[in-house]
This record gives sequence, structure tokens and C-alpha cells, in this order.
Amino acid sequence: MKRWFTMIGVVILIVVMLAGVKSFKMFQMFQSFKAMGEPKATVSTIGAAYQDWQSTLSAVASVRAQRGSDLSAEVAGIVDEIAFNSGDEVKEGELLIKLRAADDLARLDSLKATADLAAMNYKRDQSQYEAKAISQAVLDADAENLQRAQADLAQQQALVDKKFVRAPFSGTLGIRNVDRGQYLNPGTKIVTLQQLDPLFVDFNLPQQALAQIKVGQSLTAAIDTWPDLSFSGHISAIEPRIDTDTRNVQIRAVVNNPQHKLLPGMYVRVMVGIGDPQSYLTLPETAITYNSYGETVYLVVPKSDVKAPADHSSGTAATAKPARGTTSELIARQIFVTTGAKRGDQVAILKGIKEGDEVVTSGQVKLRNGTTVVVDNKVQPSNDAAPTPQEY
Repeated sequence: MKRWFTMIGVVILIVVMLAGVKSFKMFQMFQSFKAMGEPKATVSTIGAAYQDWQSTLSAVASVRAQRGSDLSAEVAGIVDEIAFNSGDEVKEGELLIKLRAADDLARLDSLKATADLAAMNYKRDQSQYEAKAISQAVLDADAENLQRAQADLAQQQALVDKKFVRAPFSGTLGIRNVDRGQYLNPGTKIVTLQQLDPLFVDFNLPQQALAQIKVGQSLTAAIDTWPDLSFSGHISAIEPRIDTDTRNVQIRAVVNNPQHKLLPGMYVRVMVGIGDPQSYLTLPETAITYNSYGETVYLVVPKSDVKAPADHSSGTAATAKPARGTTSELIARQIFVTTGAKRGDQVAILKGIKEGDEVVTSGQVKLRNGTTVVVDNKVQPSNDAAPTPQEY
């Protein structure tokens, strides 16, 4: 029995020693964690800065050529000569298509000879009339014959001219739709001709916008096809009638297109500047946390500069200077702000922060007042005043 008690005591002693060793290791681990401090949250930031905002009216517009048409012949005939290539730039009056006109030219020569003979007869009879050799009636008949012959000649000349299709204005040709030797009926499309600079853009605005627009007002146009380009122009005409179905007014603008990037039939986004530019303290919308009790942002400040808790009544943190460029440990401070107008990805801040404050733009979900942070600005959220859809 005594031996059993001894064995039990030894086992208990071993268990107590093991528990003590384990507890000591856990105590050391807790002390190590405590010495390491609170984990740091990684965030991206941006310096609050003023930007000039221009109030605009925007709309989707259709592009059309100032001068554009599908060219065709007025008379029937067989294509004898093609004097252009698809996509050529042509000048006004330049020959494009020649229809077979041998018989028409022969008749033109015949009528020209008849007109010349009638002119000689009339001139000779004028001399005889002055000499009282013929009557006034004979001279009048000669004058009538001359006028008829000249009219027949002009008619035939007009018919021959229609056999030569020329560019009615300068512009860019499209794709050729006819071939040499082909028989053309009147009105058959030969090629399209478009004047590409400048261009018209037509769009609609609500009737309430009439007080803010006028002829000559400048605007810009943009299109997703060329996201890095903008096209300047001005309003050239305002429809003097409101559409009774939509209560919109149609606007026409002239847009410069020197590189021929825009083509008739495209749609573009137009922005008409109204009023004077306004300067706003601006942040990306991702920097704002929207709550039922108000909007907030997180500032990044040096821990050594924090003198007291944030003064929410005044909307500013108790900081001596922004954190940018400091070597002190950085912490997050939550600040209430008053937001204003929005423009694309940007929000105007009316109250709560000042220019130069370093504001967290991503990573706020990990933050609370006093959280130690590490700034990593390798990737920034969108901060575009006029964002466009992106495909990845």
C-alpha cells in the first residue's frame, strides 16, 4: 500500500512539473506577443488637394458629316473609266467616273455644227437686212433658228456632262461599289463621299438647360474608341422648337476632327461647360465611409503628434502636421466630414479636413481609432474625374 502511494505521488509530481513548464512557455509566448505590440494594418493614402471643377451639362450625341452623300449618276450608261481608289481624298470637281459617251459626243458635235451654221446665217442676214435686201420676218426667223440650235446644243452638252461623275465637294471617299464595264441605272450608288473635318454632332438637352446654353458656347466631345483624345467644338445652332414628347431641345455643335478619328454615324459623349470653375478640396470616393450617423474618413498621422482625441465637434483631428515624410510611427484617426458634389470617382469635401491631410483611400475596414498603419501606395483606387468602363 505504501508503495502505491509513493507511485501516485511521483506521477502527480511529474504532472505538476509538466504543467508548470507548459505554463511558463505560454507565459513567455504571451509576453513576446505583448512586446510585439498590435499588428500594423496596411493602407493606401492620398494627400487632400484642391481641384478646379467646371460645372457641365452632358449628353450622348450622334456624329454626322457637314457634307456627306452617296454619289450616283443622273443618267444610265456603261462605266468606261474609274478615276479613283477606295478611301482616296478628293477635291471638289475631281473626276470620279466616266460613262461611255461616244454617241452623245457625236451628236454634240452635230448640234454644234448646226448652231455654228445658224449663227453664220443670222449674221449674213443681218447685213442684208441693213441693206434692205430682206424683210424683218426673214431676219426674225433666222434669230429663232439660232436660238433653237443653241438650246439643243446646251441640252446635249448637259447630257454629256452627266456622263462624267465628279466630286461635288472635297472629302474622303468610301468603298467603291461599281466596276468598269458595269451598266449603271440612274441612282445606283457609286461610292460615298464624306467631309470629315469639321463634323456636326447632334444631341438633346432638357428644356431647363436653355437658360445655360447659347450659340458659340464651347464644348468637348469624347468617345471610348479613343479614350486618350478629346475633341473641341462649339454650339452652332439651337432648334427653335421643343419636342412635345420628351420636352427636350435639339442642339447642333461643330467639332474639330483634324485627324479624322471621328466618323459619321458614331456616338460621342459631349460636355458643355457652364458657369465659372469652382475650387473644391477633393478626395476619391473610396476614401469616404458612409454611415447613418454621418460620413467619415481616416487620416494617417504620426503617433508622436497626437496630443488628444479627435475633436469631432470641429471636424478636425488634434494633429500638429500631416504624416507625409515623417519617420514616426503612424496611426489612423477617424474624422467626420461634410461631403458635397460628386464628379466621376471624386467627392468634394466641404468641411472636416484641410489641404495636405493624408487620407486613407483603401483598407479602412481594418481600422479603428489609434490603429498602427503602414502606408503602401503601389496600387491606388480610381480617382478619375471622367471615368470610362474598363474591360479586363
